[in-house]
Amino acid sequence: MPSHDLDAQLRISEIFFSLQGETGRIGLPTVFIRLTGCPLRCTYCDTTYAFTGGKNMSVAEILRQVADYTPHYVTVTGGEPLAQKNCLALLHALCDAGYEVSLETSGALDIGEVDARVMRVVDIKTPASGEAEKNRWENLSLLNRHDEIKFVLCDENDYQWARQILQQHRLTEKCEVAFSPAHGALDATQLAEWVLRDRLPVRMLLQLHKLLWNNALGH
Repeated sequence: MPSHDLDAQLRISEIFFSLQGETGRIGLPTVFIRLTGCPLRCTYCDTTYAFTGGKNMSVAEILRQVADYTPHYVTVTGGEPLAQKNCLALLHALCDAGYEVSLETSGALDIGEVDARVMRVVDIKTPASGEAEKNRWENLSLLNRHDEIKFVLCDENDYQWARQILQQHRLTEKCEVAFSPAHGALDATQLAEWVLRDRLPVRMLLQLHKLLWNNALGH
């Protein structure tokens, strides 16, 4: 890639090595690159520390730090990583370096320019998140079988809403869909029973890092 792309600067909250805590790659050792900043303020956010702070790093510097862990999988997350325009250059560089790359995004910003090699994990914000009006519905037409959709659910109303969206947009025909209970808000067993009762073709996920380490970081 052009050398100026390797010089591109991003504001980084942290880079760490842990197990993937959610998505279809749950449990896989992964390097996480958490970008600073997010335009959303979801009620259940567990990474509010990433709204501000961090340090400036070039794409080249980030690649060197990632390489120290010799990973197979890399996840770019936030905050909202796409809020930084140079996130696109970072994703491209990570793919070029040979990593299996995923992007965790709120679903509020355009995913159309993300490198096609990246697995895009796109949230659909529910009413209880407080940010449902920010959903960029145009993103749904851009998804493919390589990608994933995730709903974080806070209560039964969220579940019924998500079920309706699932059916209305035929989401499981686009890609895999996950339902996850908001930690401390919705009982996981209750959600499991609703999914089974309604025969929903979704994957139910718990946040593995919170089960193992009882925190948001997983390290």
